[in-house]
Amino acid sequence: MDALDVARWQFGVTTVYHFLFVPLTIGLSVLVAILQTMWHRTGNERYLKLTKFYGKLFLINFAMGVVTGIVQEFQFGMNWSDYSRFVGDVFGAPLAIEALVAFFLESTFIGLWIFGWDRLPKRAHLASIWAAAIGTNLSAYFILAANSFMQNPVGYRINPDSGRAELTDFPAVLTNKVALITFPHTLAGSFLVAGSLIVAVGLWHVIRNRDSADTGAYRFATRFGSWVVLVASAAVLFTGDIQGKIMTDVQPMKMAAAEGLYTTESPASFSVLTIGSLDGSREVFALKIPYLLSYLGTGDPNGTVHGINDLQAQYATQYGAGSYTPIIPVTYWSFRFMIAFGMAAGAIALLVLWSQRKGRTPSSRWLLRAGLAMPVLPLLANSFGWIFTEMGRQPWIVFGEMLTRNGVSRSVSLTEVLTSFTAFTLIYATLAVIEVKLLLRYAKAGVPDVSEQPPTDDTDDAERPLAFAY
Repeated sequence: MDALDVARWQFGVTTVYHFLFVPLTIGLSVLVAILQTMWHRTGNERYLKLTKFYGKLFLINFAMGVVTGIVQEFQFGMNWSDYSRFVGDVFGAPLAIEALVAFFLESTFIGLWIFGWDRLPKRAHLASIWAAAIGTNLSAYFILAANSFMQNPVGYRINPDSGRAELTDFPAVLTNKVALITFPHTLAGSFLVAGSLIVAVGLWHVIRNRDSADTGAYRFATRFGSWVVLVASAAVLFTGDIQGKIMTDVQPMKMAAAEGLYTTESPASFSVLTIGSLDGSREVFALKIPYLLSYLGTGDPNGTVHGINDLQAQYATQYGAGSYTPIIPVTYWSFRFMIAFGMAAGAIALLVLWSQRKGRTPSSRWLLRAGLAMPVLPLLANSFGWIFTEMGRQPWIVFGEMLTRNGVSRSVSLTEVLTSFTAFTLIYATLAVIEVKLLLRYAKAGVPDVSEQPPTDDTDDAERPLAFAY
């Protein structure tokens, strides 16, 4: 083990941990805004209760996401300084805009939304949560644009004197075809997570508190969340199909590794289960669906999909001697876990809707257990999706331009990286306990009492005290 190995583990752990909060924040910001809009348009107290209830869970998650996200930027200078020097001119532009525009937009208007319930006019207060939601989604786009440059470098040139990548076409970076499909795919995955949380909490109250005066609100929440999950599941499949075709075009090795495809095939079969040799160089046994991989990769059932061994030989000729194959078991199984966990959440959403058909009230303990597992399933799907995305790119940190081993900080020792890795892991473990306890505490508390509603007119009362709604 050396500093490179530990630095990769540290970045992987902190990134996956941070992304546990990101999709829930992205999805809940929009769904809470929709619930408040429904209250604004109908005046139905049910929607106001749900807005404040799920808004509280959104704020807890948002705070944790901000705290864990700060560490990500520090690591570029701490453990990956050579990478930062090489790509900073390109990578820094979308990240700077994300911080200066998107993050400030969401953080400013979240503050106005929190403290504005008894202060802002009703329409202005509604606009503040929508502005925060727009800022959150813009933030996701700029970050994904930066990451997409690592997957498919565009809009740059290599300075022959400094050896650094220099930005030449910023619109090209923002309209990178990888970013254009990764963004809606990530949004769909985020709504899958947020909808699942709404279902889980609502279902728990419907089954455990059947005689509650707010049962109607919880029943609506379970139906609302279930439909969000189903629509998001369809969007994930649609965008994932497009993403697979783009991935085959720009990173054919990643697609081959995802399928354990060692030799070029035309047509290519989709692997349901593949067992390879210990050295990862050949297939030993495979259970396949004919023609499916060709369609997923090229859009043509008879299309050609290049195999691992052929691509390795091509890259060795193009980039020099060395291994250009990712860790096959990691890419193969992370790809399948991503799909399986996402589909499982959609299946449970269907069961929840079926259990409430014709006004019925669900009561099954098995359904409750499945519902409580719902938020975890899409979180795992998102995490495995990112593990596949990043591990499938290896050994490149910027595909075709910079190897991961060349991006690590040369002045950082193994001891220093181990120390920071251990510290971050312990801090994140503590934050995880706090996050879970806070979410469980406020989720069990149920919807708030809204007998003292915010003003329904647009009059300005300068004497009204500033109030924190939560």
